[in-house]
Amino acid sequence: MAKKSYGLVEVKVGEGRTERDFLDLPKRIYKDYPNWVCPFDTSIKAVFDPTKNKLFKDGEAIRWVLYNEAGECVGRIAAFYDNLHAYSYEQPTGGCGFFEAINDQEVANILFDASREWLKERGMEAMDGPINFGSRDAWWGLLVEGYDYQPLFENPYNPPYYKELFENYGFQNYFNQNTYVWDAYNDDVNAVVFERVNRLMSTPGYRFAPIGNEDLYSVVEKFRTIYNKAWALFTGVQSMSFEEARAMADTMRPIVDRDLIYFAYFNDEPIGFFIMVPDLNRLIGKYNGKFGLINKLRLMWDLKIRKKCDRIFAIVFGVTPEFQGKGVESGLMKAMLDNYVRTEKNVYRTIELAWIGDFNPVMNRMVEHYICARKHKMHTTYRYLFDRTKEFTRCPRIGLKPRPKADAPQEA
Repeated sequence: MAKKSYGLVEVKVGEGRTERDFLDLPKRIYKDYPNWVCPFDTSIKAVFDPTKNKLFKDGEAIRWVLYNEAGECVGRIAAFYDNLHAYSYEQPTGGCGFFEAINDQEVANILFDASREWLKERGMEAMDGPINFGSRDAWWGLLVEGYDYQPLFENPYNPPYYKELFENYGFQNYFNQNTYVWDAYNDDVNAVVFERVNRLMSTPGYRFAPIGNEDLYSVVEKFRTIYNKAWALFTGVQSMSFEEARAMADTMRPIVDRDLIYFAYFNDEPIGFFIMVPDLNRLIGKYNGKFGLINKLRLMWDLKIRKKCDRIFAIVFGVTPEFQGKGVESGLMKAMLDNYVRTEKNVYRTIELAWIGDFNPVMNRMVEHYICARKHKMHTTYRYLFDRTKEFTRCPRIGLKPRPKADAPQEA
């Protein structure tokens, strides 16, 4: 049998056919997958635009599309790294992502090989995938359980055979990311939640409230303060800047539901938050990736006027270290239940809590035993060590950052 011939072509930003093929390949692969929701083309393009992605300041990214002998696009992938994240691991680690391919191991191997060699040339010794050249809350991990459910907004969805393509190449499970679902009408939280709240409120000074009409810039500045206290010391998580917080407010402004964002306070100082948003994937599937003015207006009509979105995406939850373990998280849950979820104002049926890593057993236990949510999706972040003789270790449980190596780039 004659050996197949393939051509690998680099994709440049704004370059006609190759960029179009990069964006359109998933639309062909997923045509028979009813649960897949086409992401916005503009969201994908922004990841690889140096004017929009800050990681290009200290890193690089490249994209390829793969063509068969007939000139048909049969695969795509991106490879990338940035020094700050790469050198936070035992070995310098880059990433590959935005992988799509037909069910052919040879095709997948060509794409993985290209990513590996490109990263090796830049000093990397491992690659994680499939991940994002950006924040973890988007395009991160490979779906390995839950194919029968619609993905959340900018959460990965893929055919089941992708798992074999990655593992046959040699990728190993670095960590899993769990997604839980909670039914607003049929599920209830554990009675322990109410007991913890009662104990907490016996100490004067605690209160919980939605953001109401508060200015979003003020909201995200409170969020930034708590976030940096709660996560800045954890491995692989960087503190949030003032500019990033402002950008977050601008991004959320059109879709935010002010009844879904709660803060916890002690003596009027913010100490915790629970932020949820309507899940846009319930509305945008019909746009086929296009998000011009007309579709923006359609989205606002369906979201704000018709209130057609029936699912909430719980995107982030946090409590400052000095108040952890006291029941603040229970207070946030109870306040949201009492003041919105269990009232006539609520228009949402389900809440999904995503991206809860198996390296964070405390958070998984809280969601399972306190919120009583059910796990129904799982994504895996894989790691491939270039030195195949090196011992592989999974992601450690949440802990403090290791001391940087002497030759590693330092954070400003």
